[in-house]
Amino acid sequence: MDFKIQWFPGHMTKAKRMMEQQLKLVDVVVEMLDARVPRSSTNPMLNQLLGQKPKIIALNKVDMADPAKTEAWKDIFKNNGLPVCVIDCNTGKGVKQLVAAVQKAAQPVIDKWLKRGVKNRSIRVMIVGIPNVGKSTLINRLVGKNKVLAADKPGVTRGQQWVTIAKGLELLDTPGVLWPKFDDLQIGLNLALTGAIKEDVYDREQAAWLLTEKLIASYPQLLKDKYAVDFEAGAPVQDVFEKIAVSRGCLKSGGLLDLDKVVQLVLRDFRSGKTGRVTLDEPDK
Repeated sequence: MDFKIQWFPGHMTKAKRMMEQQLKLVDVVVEMLDARVPRSSTNPMLNQLLGQKPKIIALNKVDMADPAKTEAWKDIFKNNGLPVCVIDCNTGKGVKQLVAAVQKAAQPVIDKWLKRGVKNRSIRVMIVGIPNVGKSTLINRLVGKNKVLAADKPGVTRGQQWVTIAKGLELLDTPGVLWPKFDDLQIGLNLALTGAIKEDVYDREQAAWLLTEKLIASYPQLLKDKYAVDFEAGAPVQDVFEKIAVSRGCLKSGGLLDLDKVVQLVLRDFRSGKTGRVTLDEPDK
């Protein structure tokens, strides 16, 4: 079943140009990924734009992701020479370690400045991430009570601001960017399921169907426990939907099963983490 997204954002060229301008202003980039979909939430444009600039991976929403697969993904990033921090923005877990990782990544830049006689210049960092990955929550946690404008910097376009997040560390407070198109349909599906894409550009029923198919294959016990249902290995999605409808009282007048409610329920529970700890991107692919 091919999953299609009617995705025609007209502002992406402008957004890419804006990101290029912003990257010139910073020393370190933090790419924030959804731990449930580390591959799908990676922005393929970013590496082209970064050049030699240091990048740190921040895996967010780890409390919703499969712990074993998160460890495997951490190893993959580390083997590719990328520092990785595991964080949970809602609780603040791992945020201090992220600040330390930024400072460590910036050390070569600081050393270069010192050789030139430049002292007391703050490290400038930018956080990039797809919609709904938790970027705003992370920024709010990093900024905390320090939400003050840092000194004016040349070349900063109007509407952007620098905020102090730690001693000698400034953050460019700026919106993230979603890339223009999804060549891989699975990536589009994963981003739809995690809430990065608005629901009006894809078929919700199809998305819930494909999610349930994945859960039946990879996380059957989570489905059984969550909805108090039982089914055989490889059961058809339709059968599982009907069992959930009965178990959860998703009924229309006359006792007919309301599968639309099941679709809403399955998507909402997954996005909020109530389904259990699930990772959609397999680390071995």
